[in-house]
Amino acid sequence: MKKRLVLKPFVIPTIYSIFVVALIIGLFASINMGSDQNDENTYVSGTILDEQVPVVNITEEEVTINKPYMSENVKIGKNYYDYQDQEEDQKNSIIYHENTYMQNSGIDYIQDDVFEVVSILDGEVIEVEDKELLGKSVTIRHNNEIISVYQSLSEVAVKKGDKVTSGQVIGKSGTCELNKELNNHLHFELTVKGQLVDPENYFGKKISEIE
Repeated sequence: MKKRLVLKPFVIPTIYSIFVVALIIGLFASINMGSDQNDENTYVSGTILDEQVPVVNITEEEVTINKPYMSENVKIGKNYYDYQDQEEDQKNSIIYHENTYMQNSGIDYIQDDVFEVVSILDGEVIEVEDKELLGKSVTIRHNNEIISVYQSLSEVAVKKGDKVTSGQVIGKSGTCELNKELNNHLHFELTVKGQLVDPENYFGKKISEIE
């Protein structure tokens, strides 16, 4: 007669425990291996709203020169004087003051109601003045040798040394002794590389397109 194998009471639970542990280890190993093989993404700890990580990086050359106002009702009251323009066009670019004719060195923008004046580009305010003939004025130096001047303001919202951004409100339109027949307006001048230019030829252009 064969001997009957009798297992001690603690043997079966022990074998069962070893089997369960081995199964769990095998499952974890399989999951990790599949993750390493299939996941080719690179993960970052930041979020889209993290201010320290810009979502889009715009280079200086791609920046566009904006108009010095945002109101859709603003129009040109007096043009920039261009020596190459036809005589008829030049008539609307002459300033008459105290029996003296002067060539307009900028553009005068008009609107019946007072409108907000904004910076055309990022920059630094290098001068804030209040003169009887020109009214309140703000001068801003931008990158790439560009300087913008905003005159005939009724209010000024910046001071010398302030850093401003494109589209930031720097003041409001107003009146001045020079060109007072225009009533409420903004006199705007643009200097590029040391030369006064017609601003209308530069609005909408990228910095890289300026010669």
